[in-house]
Amino acid sequence: MSTLRHIAVIDIGKTNAKVALVDLAASSEVALRRAANAPLRQAPYPHHDVEALWTFILNSLASLNREQRIDAISITTHGATGVLVDASGELVLPVLDYEFDGPDSLAADYDAVRSPFAETGTPRLPAGLNLGAQFFWLEKRFPAEFARAKAMLMYPQYWALRLTGVAANEVTSLGCHTDLWRPEKSDFSPMVDDLGWRRLMAPVRPARERLGPIRAALAARTGLDPQTPVLCGLHDSNASLLPHLLSDVAPFSVVSTGTWVVSMAVGGRQVALDPARDTLVNVNALGDPVPSARFMGGREFSLLTADKPQDCSGSEVLAVLARKILLLPSTQQGSGPFPHHASAWLGADGIGKGERFAAISFYLALMTATCLDLIGAEGPTTVEGPFARNRLFVGMLAAATMRTVIASEAATGTSIGAALLATDQVAGHSEGERIQPPADPVWAGYVSAWREAVREQA
Repeated sequence: MSTLRHIAVIDIGKTNAKVALVDLAASSEVALRRAANAPLRQAPYPHHDVEALWTFILNSLASLNREQRIDAISITTHGATGVLVDASGELVLPVLDYEFDGPDSLAADYDAVRSPFAETGTPRLPAGLNLGAQFFWLEKRFPAEFARAKAMLMYPQYWALRLTGVAANEVTSLGCHTDLWRPEKSDFSPMVDDLGWRRLMAPVRPARERLGPIRAALAARTGLDPQTPVLCGLHDSNASLLPHLLSDVAPFSVVSTGTWVVSMAVGGRQVALDPARDTLVNVNALGDPVPSARFMGGREFSLLTADKPQDCSGSEVLAVLARKILLLPSTQQGSGPFPHHASAWLGADGIGKGERFAAISFYLALMTATCLDLIGAEGPTTVEGPFARNRLFVGMLAAATMRTVIASEAATGTSIGAALLATDQVAGHSEGERIQPPADPVWAGYVSAWREAVREQA
């Protein structure tokens, strides 16, 4: 596989969908197509607009291939999403949006059958954030349609099925707070057998396996070579982690930022994970368990900064630090390290627009630092995705962890990792700028003030 160079990466995030062309020789993106990704809020329940995404994917592949011949296709998507297909590979039900709270109506029944955290590393989460709860709700509410299903697929492998006709599953998505997988046993959870779902589970394949060439009709539609291989694919946060697993020396941590901010610790100190604070066990692309924690930081940032400036002056930053203008958790409740805290501002009377942006950036960094502490992170922290470009975020993260923070230079942190599935070589990756903890004690004072205010908030 090492001869493949230009990899098209289909990257379906909760807020945006992207198709990136990655040059493996340079370990960088050379072209990118992007589209908004919003669920359809219509019957029978809010669901993903897979046909609009499919059109975007095919058009993007065709466009990118005209610029540079695509050698292979890899796939990465957000978690908490799966599909049910019939014998012909068609959906038997729309792909449920995990923010839909319908599954909560059967919470007591589901809690009675789900496997414990000690076995799955999956915390109990609201709405459809546990994929098992989605499937359980669909089976109870739509029994006739569910009975037609011949396969359960994770979301990356759904797109692989559409591209190749081959049904598969893969461990990074199976092991992402689904209740479906036992990381320590590398097998499905007892609940899967208790509910009779194992028969529906498509075969589990390695993330880097070539499921097959692109379908002939799709090759004709996009202009790709009919022999273009399509890889099995993986969960997006684990795509961000993969380059570091292949080249970095433990201990280290990776923070993947998007709609969710997902922190993953490799080789850190041993800690007891607290499922009540949205810590979990992810499964990386090599099949190994990874202590992880998350909160909906990207969504919080979007809501907090909507229609407001996203920059500030040095004097405004100093004012926030000196006055200790604090934003306390959580603006998105129900998940994250403080799921039941009500958001509040402290010391924010007369706050300016630039000061507000600085305080929001600091809040997100302090939430991330809390997540890293909960999972025992040690060593340098690499920030992937859009927050890597926020200097206030990375500076405060360094101050709060008292460790080096590396701001990744990749525009889309997931795309490089997903592209690496196409090679059998350990490729290097661009580390980015290294940020050391600030020497000025005013930063440490701000961290202490925020933590003390959160303790009093409980």
